Amino acid sequence: MGKAPGKLNELASLAGKWLGLSAAAPERHTAAVVADRFEQIAWRDTYEQSAGLRELAEELNERHDYTTDLLTDAFLAAYKVSPRLRERAEMAPSRLVNHQVITSLVESLEFTELRRETAGDPYAAAMAVLAQAAALRRILERSGDAQEQAERAKKAQQDAEGAATAVGEALQRAADGADEDGTVPAPAADAVQQAIETAEAAEAVARQAARDAAQALAAAAPGIRAAARNAAAKAAEATREEAALMRAWGVDSGELERMPFDQRARLAERLRTSRLAEWAELIGRFRQMASGERARKVENAAGELVGVTLGNDLSRVIPSELANLGLPELRAVFAARYSAGELMLYDSQGEQTTGQGAIIACVDTSHSMYEAGPGGVTREAWAKACALALLDQARHAKRDFVGILFSAADKIQVFRFPAGPPAGIARVLDFAETFLGGGTSYQRPLTAAGELLEEEFNDAARTRGDIVLITDDECGVTEEWMRGWNDAKHLLGFRVFGLAIGAPRTAEADSVLDALCDNLRSIEDLTDVHAAADLFRVI
Repeated sequence: MGKAPGKLNELASLAGKWLGLSAAAPERHTAAVVADRFEQIAWRDTYEQSAGLRELAEELNERHDYTTDLLTDAFLAAYKVSPRLRERAEMAPSRLVNHQVITSLVESLEFTELRRETAGDPYAAAMAVLAQAAALRRILERSGDAQEQAERAKKAQQDAEGAATAVGEALQRAADGADEDGTVPAPAADAVQQAIETAEAAEAVARQAARDAAQALAAAAPGIRAAARNAAAKAAEATREEAALMRAWGVDSGELERMPFDQRARLAERLRTSRLAEWAELIGRFRQMASGERARKVENAAGELVGVTLGNDLSRVIPSELANLGLPELRAVFAARYSAGELMLYDSQGEQTTGQGAIIACVDTSHSMYEAGPGGVTREAWAKACALALLDQARHAKRDFVGILFSAADKIQVFRFPAGPPAGIARVLDFAETFLGGGTSYQRPLTAAGELLEEEFNDAARTRGDIVLITDDECGVTEEWMRGWNDAKHLLGFRVFGLAIGAPRTAEADSVLDALCDNLRSIEDLTDVHAAADLFRVI
């Protein structure tokens, strides 16, 4: 080492570069996704509520560094409508692998599809992160060398920054020991020169470490991009399936948004593992079909005029009756005839008005209902899907709905869904999942249905309910019971619809089911939801 300059101004000139570096070190970020305070709160709240996210973070943190930051970025990228990423130069070297992973995700078409399901929905964004867990594990394993090089670059950068700071400290000590004309003692001047040389060496090491890290990351990038695309595709598929499952079971997006995270997670798990989960698509098609049939139905249509009758429907009063209202002396007569239901009205022939009482679905859950038909659809699945569509029908018409599950005479379970309050998805699932097993008895469920309609009549004076009996078996009824059944039908004015599932003989003329029902049809193709379409136009 040559002799150090002895003047303070000369030393300051030599040290100027390092003084600037130590004072103006750029801010380095650990988060790749730019997020505001509210988005950060959404992540923290979701992380606290999701045991799955916490367990994943704990597992990854045991083998890899900075994985909680990676999960945060993955969540925010899915949650934000238009995620904005920081430039690579803004990132802390240790987070460059995270930055590459998130960049690969966001730039993929698959992730654009994913955000259609997750944007603005913290639960769906969390589920997307969990769906990508396996891919994230593979990415972190394969990026090990790049991460090691990034760590070396981080350490080298810290050393270079420390060396730059040391130059400033040495210069300050030299200034403190300088005499009035700026002459610095040789040991202090030598210390400044030594600090500068150390800083130059540290800077060279940092530059090389940064190049090595960039090369390692570039080598890992193709694999990261491929894995990220696959991860986004799988996450998009998982979120779409869950969204479709919710829609199939009648859970709308508004209800999901109001649902606490843990409750929504439990619901999703139950829907995925339900006995009827594999028939969610059938349930969805049934509900969609029923909705379309409701749109085609015209209730209380005037129909074709066929003559004149008597009554008190002011919408159909003939003109000559209305003319009496113009004469003061005949207004009292009009009022009396109106009260007695003796006004002359246009008579029409059209569609019968729909029932006003409850809709009751009596669903056979005997052992034979396990049998599968075309497409592998079981009789139970078809019957439950039809019953759930009838539940929708009742709620749309503001009518009570009752689901009666039956099998043998001693096996029956009743699920009531009043018209006013929400049905409640948990109760709906209980109804859909329950299976009693055993034989088949008509009398017990139909008696229960009749008693419910009688109770409704006594409490609210409502008549004209509708009973839908869905079964795949035939059984006898006693003559005494049949007489009581017919009396109840006459008194309460309810209708009975029969659906014979995969059992044509049960629907034959002169069968017991034929005698019980006002309207009976046989369902043989269990993949065809339209076989019962007209049912939703007349109920």
